[in-house]
Amino acid sequence: MNTILALEIGKTLMNIFYIGGAILLLVVVLVMLSFLSVWLKAYSSGAPVGMFNLVAMRYLRKLPYSVIVDARIRSVKSGIEVSVNEFETHYMAGGDIIETIQGVINAQKAGISFSWNSACAIDLATRGTEKSVLEAVRTSISPKVIDCPAAGGNRVTIDGVAKDGIQVRARARVTVRSNLEHYVGSAQEETIIARVGEGIVTTIGSAETYKWVLENPDSISKNVLKRGLDSGTAFEILSIDIADIDVGNNVGAELQVAQAEANKNMAQAQAEIRRAAAVAEEAEMRARVEEMHAKVVEAEAQVPLAMAEAFRKGNIGIMDYYRMRNIESDTDMRKSIAEPERDSGEPL
Repeated sequence: MNTILALEIGKTLMNIFYIGGAILLLVVVLVMLSFLSVWLKAYSSGAPVGMFNLVAMRYLRKLPYSVIVDARIRSVKSGIEVSVNEFETHYMAGGDIIETIQGVINAQKAGISFSWNSACAIDLATRGTEKSVLEAVRTSISPKVIDCPAAGGNRVTIDGVAKDGIQVRARARVTVRSNLEHYVGSAQEETIIARVGEGIVTTIGSAETYKWVLENPDSISKNVLKRGLDSGTAFEILSIDIADIDVGNNVGAELQVAQAEANKNMAQAQAEIRRAAAVAEEAEMRARVEEMHAKVVEAEAQVPLAMAEAFRKGNIGIMDYYRMRNIESDTDMRKSIAEPERDSGEPL
């Protein structure tokens, strides 16, 4: 009885094992079938990727295996050796593997030496910006034109003043191409625009007269190119062309007028200071005259007292007093005769 029970249990376990194995095999087959098209695509393209590697990418590393296989196929077809592991590394770093490998392919087709590592560095450096590795390669193959000053900015011309005081306004167009070897960590278009603008202003400012600038606009381009403005930037300047040049204001005359106005205001202020000082001095002298007149009046008030004292002491007599009064009367008469006649309406 026990033997029969044991056999039954063994058969049941075997059936369970077979069923579990069949289910597992079915799952494996279904999984393989889901990767079969991608595997066949890679294999038939000459860029084989192992089935186990595809499964690991999908379920272990959580990577878009189909995108990585497409990038691998592009690289192999173009003769560029990039391993699956390198594609995975760049993707996990946040890069765009399709755009990056396409940039390397475009550069190779144009005969430009451009490695996968350099392309990855540019792609990661331009993430989140308006630029990309494809644009860098495209600009290196087909140079682009930069307006100076930049279109849409606050200024429409670059203004400089010649030595004769006349303002000259200019606009330039700078043709550049990408320098892929120094693209990462280098200055961009804004620096190129600023340096070219500085060079134009310097050239105009060093001219003796504005006429020379108008007659020789190519001299601006030559002087600016000699300065090596593309050093430390992501671009190589091919040419600088003056698109427009015109005469502006007479800045020298305006400055002279402003200086003359300032000098006039200063002179008026100094004259006002001197006038105020003269008025103050005149008032002070009047005060001093009044003070001296008061002293004279005070001294004259002492004369009658002195005469009375002289009478008391007997130093002068009554005849002496009358003679003095006669002399005073004669003096007053002579003064009245010597003075000019007053008008009838003038007070005496």
